[in-house]
Amino acid sequence: MSRRQLARHASWFGAAVGLTVVGGELTRHAVSDPSGATPAAAAQGVHFVQVSDSHLGFKGPANQDVTGSFQRAINQVNALPYQPDFVIHTGDLTHLSTPAQFDQVKQMMSGLRTGEVFTVPGEHDSVGDHGKGYLKTFGSGTQGDGWYSFDVRGVHFIGLVNTFSLEALGHLGPTQIEFVRKDVAGLDSDVPIVVFSHIPLFAMYPKWGWGTDDAATVLGHLRRFSSVTCLNGHVHQLFTKREGNVTFQSATTTAYPLPHPGVGPAPTPQTLPAGKLAAALGIREVQYRPGNTAPAIVDSRLA
Repeated sequence: MSRRQLARHASWFGAAVGLTVVGGELTRHAVSDPSGATPAAAAQGVHFVQVSDSHLGFKGPANQDVTGSFQRAINQVNALPYQPDFVIHTGDLTHLSTPAQFDQVKQMMSGLRTGEVFTVPGEHDSVGDHGKGYLKTFGSGTQGDGWYSFDVRGVHFIGLVNTFSLEALGHLGPTQIEFVRKDVAGLDSDVPIVVFSHIPLFAMYPKWGWGTDDAATVLGHLRRFSSVTCLNGHVHQLFTKREGNVTFQSATTTAYPLPHPGVGPAPTPQTLPAGKLAAALGIREVQYRPGNTAPAIVDSRLA
């Protein structure tokens, strides 16, 4: 154990640990002592929310009110018993990347009760313009096609773009991969890494384009880190995969469900029976506590 890891574990010594089951997911958290004092670990933790695939502008029987369901997701975030440090949107903010759709999603997300909102684009955010509209609206302070990184209380976050050079699969490109190499070169190997992109960074189902063709190269720069979590959208359903020190987590959508991999000829919007749609949509809470080896993830439905 390194000195930094020891310090993180030591922050738990003497603190009561609470276990909570939410939606079938077990999470642990430090709780205050009887005097009401809050352990240092609680103050240093990182809490954020992931939303994805709002597809504002979509019109079809799979969801006739994507604006309404996205607003329900925002209301659910704002109703949390704590204020998340930030919210990330993992792409397909819009359905057709029109200026009106970008303006609408930006205005709606301004109502989130959080410190900041971070985004990455989906392929629907670059329809006809290679992402120019997206970058005009959300690209401030980013590099290249919109990638960037930031740190929050000891956790390093990297937002990647793998949707602007689509062929059969998602693609990062050498310039972005070099950005990641340089970005993490000076970090200690025990720094937790969270990467978020639209398309999965693993081969979930390449036949449908559910994968990134050069992901192995960028992940090679992250293999030395003890905890790497990759969050994505795109597939409109929950899916988890672990490869060594890397855990991949696909999120659900606030718009409409897609079929499971291989079910049917193509990933087309699925129309559910009346009253069932909200149970297929949702948000994700992510919590990192010092001393834990990986973030705790809880997915909640809009139902």
